[in-house]
Amino acid sequence: MVRLGWYTAMGLLADRAARQAGYRPVSRPADRPVPDRDTVMADIIDLFRRDAELVRSGVAALGGEPAGGLRDHFGRLRAMLDDIPSTIERQTARRVDTASTSLDTSGLPNYFTQDFHFQTGGYLSDQSARLYDVQVETLFRGSAFAMRRQALAPIADFMRGRDQRDVRLLDVACGTGRFLREVRRAYPAMQLAGLDLSRPYLSEAELHLSNLRGVQWIEGNAEAVPLADASQDIVTSIYLFHELPPDVRRTVAAEIARLLKPGGLFVFIDSLQRGDRSGGWDGFLDGFPERFHEPYFRHYTIDDLDNAFTAAGLHAVATWPAFLSKVMVRRKQMNA
Repeated sequence: MVRLGWYTAMGLLADRAARQAGYRPVSRPADRPVPDRDTVMADIIDLFRRDAELVRSGVAALGGEPAGGLRDHFGRLRAMLDDIPSTIERQTARRVDTASTSLDTSGLPNYFTQDFHFQTGGYLSDQSARLYDVQVETLFRGSAFAMRRQALAPIADFMRGRDQRDVRLLDVACGTGRFLREVRRAYPAMQLAGLDLSRPYLSEAELHLSNLRGVQWIEGNAEAVPLADASQDIVTSIYLFHELPPDVRRTVAAEIARLLKPGGLFVFIDSLQRGDRSGGWDGFLDGFPERFHEPYFRHYTIDDLDNAFTAAGLHAVATWPAFLSKVMVRRKQMNA
């Protein structure tokens, strides 16, 4: 509950800074209700309860804040608050080109060179990489950490009877490495790799795991991963697909299937889609792309991911919600 209280307070400070910078919330149509505050808080608390159960059962490690300490954490929070006025300025002007106009984007797909979330430099600047985690945790009141760790449960099921020294796991679009840090803390001997298109984000990932056993870092595109066919026992993808165009989602799904060994595990975590939860949760999905630059999010919410994964040879095992996220567990068919 300390985490929830802390990031709720940071959220209030961020909201105040946004208002002072001229942000005005978009009015919500009456036909787009959302769960009330008590329902949302109860759902976050339930998520934290499930995360605590992962710790009690030995699936996840206790704690989990990255290296750097409180001084570093406060510095990042201060920088996040200081960045809000320029973010609001870009949001008001609907400007999403600071990455493509001020940074080297050669060799990158066009869809990746936008300023996602109106971040300074999109996903391609050192500043964005430094602020991303505190921004996301503040937005989701400290629950992003627990939503990601839901992926540890199906990994634990898969690992029963296996020697972790012989298991290879690739995290596709690993970002700042927060999930891989949790995998490393749970499986000290597993062979881990993280792939991302952003060099600044990979540098942050290296920093966050610098005090742990090494990970193979790969700067590359999820559409064409530079690893061999059937080389991975586990592939994870966390908060990638909602930022991909529809055709690219299918290319990446096929690439994940190519990388997995027959019978291998794919664990997917991303935003809820429309209809995943009743009780007004779709209202949050409608509002998200209005507040943030998410050019592919609306289509993501109605995309038939189940069919896309099945067509790639990744067959359903389980699906469940985790607050504003969903977990999909798939296995590569044995004869693929």
